[in-house]
Amino acid sequence: MHAGDDTVAESTPPGGAMLLIESLYHGVHAPVDTLELDFHHRTKSRLRARLASGEEVGLFLPRGTILRGGQRLLGRDGRVVEVVAAPEDLLEVTCADALELARAAYHLGNRHVPVELGEGWLRIQADHVLEGMLEGLGAEVAAVRAPFEPEAGAYAHGHQHQGDGTSGARIHIMGGDA
Repeated sequence: MHAGDDTVAESTPPGGAMLLIESLYHGVHAPVDTLELDFHHRTKSRLRARLASGEEVGLFLPRGTILRGGQRLLGRDGRVVEVVAAPEDLLEVTCADALELARAAYHLGNRHVPVELGEGWLRIQADHVLEGMLEGLGAEVAAVRAPFEPEAGAYAHGHQHQGDGTSGARIHIMGGDA
């Protein structure tokens, strides 16, 4: 993934055709390649990226689609590609008790921050302002590097397919572009 490379050019790149992907795949065929993206890039509907094999790919997905690690995509040529949630810089939040953790979650939600929930912890994308706020609330905050899979939210209009292990839900991101 190249920094600032968020859209697919209309022309064919030098050296061959770009694999076009326009839909999710829910069939039985195994993936033949992987596409590793951080959360920011998994929220893009239009994206130019590279598969693990090095092949260039252009995503043209329905607006509002949020890709999850483990989901599969269908290339225009029939190939199946698996999405991998790339490790990224996160903050892991823990608290002395459930009430304090709920308070931290409330304040993050009040700021429309995507949050991943775990057993006794919250994870958010690294942000020094939010880190200071959370520490001011009495939370312990530690830097971690891990894939980020935040909650979809109560008002998401996604759906789940049996056995795909992902919600398929969409996340409301303030100020984000798709």
